Amino acid sequence: MRKAINDFSIPFEPQQDSITRLLNEIGNAQYVLLGESSHGTSEFYSIRSEITKRLIEEKGFTVVGIEGDWPSSQAVNEYVKEKNPHYCKAKEALSEFKRWPSWMWANEEMISLIEWMREKNLEKHFHERTGFYGLDVYSLWESLEKIYDYIEKTGRGDVEALRKVFECFDPFQQDNEKYAISAAVQHESCLHEVTNLLVDVKKNYENKLNLSEENFGAMINALVVSHAEKYYRSMVFHNHESWNIRDRHMVEALNTIMKFHGSTAKAVIWEHNTHVGDARATDMKKDGMVNVGQLLREQESPENVYIVGFGTYSGTVIASESWGNNYEVMNVPNAQSGSWEELLHQEGAADKMILFSSENADKFSNEIGHRAIGVVYHPEYEAHGNYVPSIMSARYDAFIFLNETTHLHPF
Repeated sequence: MRKAINDFSIPFEPQQDSITRLLNEIGNAQYVLLGESSHGTSEFYSIRSEITKRLIEEKGFTVVGIEGDWPSSQAVNEYVKEKNPHYCKAKEALSEFKRWPSWMWANEEMISLIEWMREKNLEKHFHERTGFYGLDVYSLWESLEKIYDYIEKTGRGDVEALRKVFECFDPFQQDNEKYAISAAVQHESCLHEVTNLLVDVKKNYENKLNLSEENFGAMINALVVSHAEKYYRSMVFHNHESWNIRDRHMVEALNTIMKFHGSTAKAVIWEHNTHVGDARATDMKKDGMVNVGQLLREQESPENVYIVGFGTYSGTVIASESWGNNYEVMNVPNAQSGSWEELLHQEGAADKMILFSSENADKFSNEIGHRAIGVVYHPEYEAHGNYVPSIMSARYDAFIFLNETTHLHPF
């Protein structure tokens, strides 16, 4: 594989022709998935920002979807579309991302993209403006509150169905773990109440001829509540079903967003490599796991989905030692011997890009360890769980390797 890396790698310089070359390969794809091998690397954000700007400006992309909560992202969506005068700067809107790990979106690196999107949107008619949307499933309680606000404001929807959902969840005091244990051990879930609410909101949404963003937002929030209930109910069993529920939700949310934006909609998605890189090309497959990249490839024609993976050899990263704890700046050790990142480093310690194609796919068809750093990270134990066996040319359409990277800057 070393020879293949040497033969097919291209020097990567974000401000030069590298992104132009990538955009040429992307062609007319309707979905571009931009990964990251950590949730705390500055360069992954800045490069994805540059790619995203050019996709919007040169290829007419209308949707930016992120691995984040829908309610929090709506503050940013309203800011970039100049809908809410409450937010005067991008930083104020991004500060609405309060759920741990808030640093994923409330960081300095995001500011320039959000300000740029707002400026570009001001040049367009409102219905043509690019939106910024959270695709994730975690915001059960926040989405419930948003549905309540919507029904109270508009008078649309079944108040009784909503009341029953609140009554059902009330004993758990917005504690996801408490609800999950109760549903699993005592078989007391809110599935029936949540299903009735989703049916009601969906009926109201589909009956509207002129869909407003408010109606659309209520529909997504209802999807979140329905899938989040299922997600938290399943996670107590420590199997892979909760992962699949989450990624299937992200695709369903994305499909709903694309339908709202119309037949010309195009989406660029920012998520971790583990979500965007086709799961069928990893050991996730044998565990019965699916992900966003796989599901979109199965849903769309091959030329309609383009997946870009990102990785690094060494540097620093923002992460935490345990779930919910404060973030730290951690050192990323040199990549493990024999890993994908180590081979890329050995074939020239410089930033590079590989464009996979029918011409070279077989040369990258051997399974190899590919580093994945999560929001919880222990560098000292990295060799025991941070490398995902992957067939790189099947997992991605392109891969951007940065030899040394630096940590994200939360605010």
